[in-house]
Formats: sequence, structure tokens, C-alpha cells
Amino acid sequence: MLTKVGVVGAGTMGNGIAQVCAAAGFKVVMVDVAEEAVARGLAAVQSSLARLVTKGKLREVEKEAILTRIEGTTRYDQLASVDLVIEAATENEALKLRILKDVDAIVSPEAIIATNTSSISITKLAGATGRPDRFIGTHFFNPVPLMALVELIRGLQTSDETVSCVQRFVEQIGKVSIVAKNRPGFAVNRILCPMINEAIFALQEGLATAEDIDSGMKLGANHPIGPLALADLIGLDTMLFVMEVFYQGFNDPKYRPAPLLREMVDAGFLGRKSGRGFYQYE
Repeated sequence: MLTKVGVVGAGTMGNGIAQVCAAAGFKVVMVDVAEEAVARGLAAVQSSLARLVTKGKLREVEKEAILTRIEGTTRYDQLASVDLVIEAATENEALKLRILKDVDAIVSPEAIIATNTSSISITKLAGATGRPDRFIGTHFFNPVPLMALVELIRGLQTSDETVSCVQRFVEQIGKVSIVAKNRPGFAVNRILCPMINEAIFALQEGLATAEDIDSGMKLGANHPIGPLALADLIGLDTMLFVMEVFYQGFNDPKYRPAPLLREMVDAGFLGRKSGRGFYQYE
């Protein structure tokens, strides 16, 4: 039975995962490399919970209880007592491999190690650990507190017991899981990212304006957000990385990144996080 969760990475995804785990009653250890990053992560959780209090969805006493269940630290050895570690570092394969190797050396042999990746091979990441049978992909979606889905990805050696245990955990934190095989992009991004990439091709070719492409998909396909606005939300650098993984992984030209996407990233126009992508942001 899982009672304590470790989260590696205090950024947008990491602090969101820490929040939903703590809100479900789990004790959480959130680790990052710098005190400043840990402080920002804890502040983000506090701000998110405060908004829920303001909206009447959470009581002040509940907010404080959730915060007391999250321990922020820069010390990886604090993960020694957790039952499940979710690595939520930047989408960089070399970085994740290094972190997972370090985590594997610290946590107990019974602990499950998970990675929050949107595209990197789960089997390859599992190879950095001595427990590939107790390793799984847990792809959360942004913003974590609001999005209902967690995509679970089996590596080649992931055991049925590990999948079942993590499925129960996902249910405990109030989310719904789907299970996908280990292929580039898994299930959701395999469908979503090429659609966004095609919207960028359409914009590049002058087929329609960004506003009209997004309006068309919202009003004509009932999407809650247009593909170009969604690219800005995801981050154009992340989008480019995912499409490059597809292109290399499938060796199929249909997954080639749109040249405009590459040029936007080269210009530093990364979307919401940089203040400019296909749209301007304050």
C-alpha cells in the first residue's frame, strides 16, 4: 500500500503532482536541485490552493492541512522512505537518466519508480534503474490539479503488479488512467502533437490566420482550445522536441516538424512561458 510519495522536480508539473497527491492524503517529498526552485514550487502550490479557497472549493483548514503534508527539500536522501517516486524533471533524456539512476540507489527495493514524460522511451529510462519491473510511465497533463487524465505507459519489463498498483494510486488521487504501450508519444501525444504540427504547417502556408485556425477547430471540432494556442501553452520548444522524437522514432516523414515551429524556437518565441508564441502574452 502506498502512503508516501516522492516527486523529483518542483516546476509546473512537479508542484502540480505534489499538490494532488497531498490533497488526496499522501505525504509528499518534493525534491529539486536548488532552494530557490523548491521555494517557487511550494509557493505555486500555496497560490493554487488559495485560489480554490477563494472559489469556495476548499476550506482554509483543508488548505493548511495539504501544505503540511508537502516537504520541500534539495536532499535526495529524503526519498529513502517513500513508496513511489515520480520523476518530473525537464523533458531531457540525459537528465532523466541521470536522475533516475540516483533515485534508484536511494529508494527501497520495494519502491516503484515512475517518470512523467510525454515522449521518451519508458523501456530506455527503466534501464537506468535496477528495477525495470517496478518502473512505469505516469504522464500527467498540465495543469495537473485540473486535468483528469494520467496516461500510464508500460515499459517492456513493467510488471502487471506495478501497473495495477499505480492504477489504484491514480484513482486515489482523483484521476482517471489509461494504459498505453511504449511507442513514441504513447497514445495521447501520438494523436495530439501531429495535429498541432499540421496546424503550424497550415499557418506557415498562409492557409488561414492563427485566430481563424484556432476558431475553426474550437467551433467546428468542439475543441476547448485551438491547436496554436495549445502549442503556446505546452511550449513550442517542448512541441519541437516531441515531434523530433516522433520523426526519429518512426523514421517517417509525416512526423517532420514544421519549419515554422523550428524557426519560432530558434527565435526564442516559446509560447506563454516566454511571452510570445503564435500569440502575444503579458
